Amino acid sequence: MAELWDIYDINKQKTGKTGERGKYEFKSGEYHIVVTALIINSKKEILISKRAATKKTHPLKWECNGGSILAGETSLEGMIREIKEELGIELLSKDAIFLKTIRRDKLPPDFKDIWIFYRDVNIEDIKFTDEESVEAKWVTIEEFLQMKKDDKVVKTIEIGKEEYEEALKLINEKYN
Repeated sequence: MAELWDIYDINKQKTGKTGERGKYEFKSGEYHIVVTALIINSKKEILISKRAATKKTHPLKWECNGGSILAGETSLEGMIREIKEELGIELLSKDAIFLKTIRRDKLPPDFKDIWIFYRDVNIEDIKFTDEESVEAKWVTIEEFLQMKKDDKVVKTIEIGKEEYEEALKLINEKYN
């Protein structure tokens, strides 16, 4: 079944068009939306997963999970669906904290929305249901940054020390 995306303009407004993943030819100023989850536990660790060897891009690299939202979905709905598909974890919209949007003028061009979830998850409870990920683990921000430096993390993960510290601040504001 074809994966359809809503097409957005440079102001992140829907254009009314949809495009099929891998086939739609984006015109100048057109984008789709991708999402990434920064899941942080009570120890202030980040949940990351390893991509399957069969993935066309970045096989066996670590990442914060996410993906493209589908036509008709909101950014948050797409985020919750992606985590359920990739890790078998049920996240709730009431627990979501929006971090930021990054516009990326690449192929295909997109807006990347980063969402924060404050959640303790047992690694043993993770289920790799869609064969996109093969392993998961909790890491400190220092371990994560070292993994990025060592080229063990997908290059398109725009989460660094600044985003992590902002996430901790937003979590503290929401839960304390």
